[in-house]
Amino acid sequence: MTSDARVYYLASKVLKEYRIPFDSLTLEEKIPFDVEVILTSEGDYERIDFPTKIIVRDENFIDEVLAKLEGRKRFKNIYIAIDPGERPGVSVVGDHRIIEVYHLKSPTDIEIILELLEKYPGAKIKIGHGARRHRVLTLKALAEVLGDDYTVLLIDERGTTPKIGGAEISQVQDIVASINIALRDGREVKIKELLKVKEPSKREIEHIKSRSRQLSGGKITIPSELAREVAKGNMSLEEAIKVHKKRIKGDEE
Repeated sequence: MTSDARVYYLASKVLKEYRIPFDSLTLEEKIPFDVEVILTSEGDYERIDFPTKIIVRDENFIDEVLAKLEGRKRFKNIYIAIDPGERPGVSVVGDHRIIEVYHLKSPTDIEIILELLEKYPGAKIKIGHGARRHRVLTLKALAEVLGDDYTVLLIDERGTTPKIGGAEISQVQDIVASINIALRDGREVKIKELLKVKEPSKREIEHIKSRSRQLSGGKITIPSELAREVAKGNMSLEEAIKVHKKRIKGDEE
């Protein structure tokens, strides 16, 4: 319902693509009883007396339409994909269409993922098989809320991270990698199966100790015992550094 020809063209084009039936109305016409949502322009919005109205500015209006129509169910397949790492990339992809993307603060920062599961009923979680240590931390955090019998899709993420130049390289790479993970097939597995962590190698422990020196500005190096706990996903590297600092402070006192 709009006097703006551009808005009409854009709205009708996108609705046809999504096979959503619609009526085309002038501002003077009576709204049919079976209409659930009115699409209109910013200029016409206040002129229309209807409880559910959406302004069409660009093609993204369809997300709001689908939500108003309980349309999250209209996607045949919807996935919340996670690229595990120090700052995981997360994307929501429905029927091969990118809907939302995020860059998490840490492997245990799962609040957004839980919100997305609530926002998109029936969505499945996909997670990359790499960055084992960070992946375990994320899965443990999810298991605390969803249970360790919760099923996720494990994806072979080789080749999902592109080479990107410019600012915020890592952030963009993580997000793009999560999108590529969402578009790949994987195998269903319960979280508890992915939490069975093997004893870390000496090389992995030494790498974690080296990372602790980098993160602490060269001031401290965590001991092998804490590095082993980090490798197993029982704590984050930042937590291990804090524990070691407290121990040092306690010994000094």
